[in-house]
Amino acid sequence: MTNYGRKGKGEAGSGKRETSPDSRLFRFPLATSCAAAVTFCFAPLISAGAQGTTHTLMPTPTTVAWGYYDAAAKPVLHIRSGDEIVVGTLITSTPERLEGAGVKPGDVERSLRDITTTVTNKGPGGHILTGPIYVDGADSGDVLEIQIEKIDIAIPYAYNAFGVNRGFLPEDFAYSKMRIIPLDTARLVAHFAPGIDIPLHPFFGSIGVAPPASRGRVSSAPPDIHAGNLDNKELVAGTTLYIPVHTPGALLEIGDGHAGQGNGEVDITAMETSLRGRFKIIVRKDIHLAWPRGETPTHWIAMGMDKDLVQATKIAVRQAIDFLMTVQGLSHDDAYMLTSVSCDVDVTELVDGNVGVHVMIPKSIFPRGAGDRMIPAKR
Repeated sequence: MTNYGRKGKGEAGSGKRETSPDSRLFRFPLATSCAAAVTFCFAPLISAGAQGTTHTLMPTPTTVAWGYYDAAAKPVLHIRSGDEIVVGTLITSTPERLEGAGVKPGDVERSLRDITTTVTNKGPGGHILTGPIYVDGADSGDVLEIQIEKIDIAIPYAYNAFGVNRGFLPEDFAYSKMRIIPLDTARLVAHFAPGIDIPLHPFFGSIGVAPPASRGRVSSAPPDIHAGNLDNKELVAGTTLYIPVHTPGALLEIGDGHAGQGNGEVDITAMETSLRGRFKIIVRKDIHLAWPRGETPTHWIAMGMDKDLVQATKIAVRQAIDFLMTVQGLSHDDAYMLTSVSCDVDVTELVDGNVGVHVMIPKSIFPRGAGDRMIPAKR
């Protein structure tokens, strides 16, 4: 999403996409209650387990990057390939705006108050991102595999807002408005308005790494080759994001929590909220990508971003063709044809400076296990 005021920014053949047989549980194993979800310690923690090390990183004034991705940013945590991380993220707004829209002062997170009053190194974007996280062994030319294992909603509300000269239709809305949306984690719905309930579909709008050092500090708003503010609602719990690495350590940052969103995110925000996620991070030296890609239990996802929607679409379609050639072993002609007859080209978002397009490639059309784990096909 792009922040209001502060941010820059199925089954095959059925027409439906599911990320699991039981999407209610698979997408986001919720905490027992919202109260439980917001009583975490706000300091980095490390625990050793049989499967490796698990790190916990919560947002504090010293553990966030406000509004930017940057190869020169100082890491707040070091991890190794194969480690798991539990990361807390904050709603992208301010206590004043939330309270002005109707949130009770006691329901505003203490960490949000601390960060908005003490962090001065921020911009040019407005997302409050947790990180950067240095991944030992990751370097330019590698790929960071981010397995999204679990997502918890951390507070009992979200907001949606639009502002003057923002969103996809600025000429139609020459004013600002914010709506607080209660989140019902027992029924797994958001109460948008009387009689209108929206199924909860939590995901992180922004998961990214540092861009090439030559670009310097870049805004957290536009998605690009470093991923970042993808706003791709397919990337729920149980899915995987693959991001090309451009600098030593990758410098992973995570934020922009959404309780749900429509493709396009047309008014410039989704259902903005605070989330906690659990991820497994793997450095992949056996694959090389020019653009981020994704994977769900049922689909592979090719992505493209550009200021121009046509160019973003061309990038995404060419990435789909490249995937079908390099991972599935198809010829250039056959990959183009297969994309046309079996893949869905969707608008990801329309409001973040760079617009996003993604191509959904169904796994069901291939032999079982074909192209598993993004390993290039042997020819």
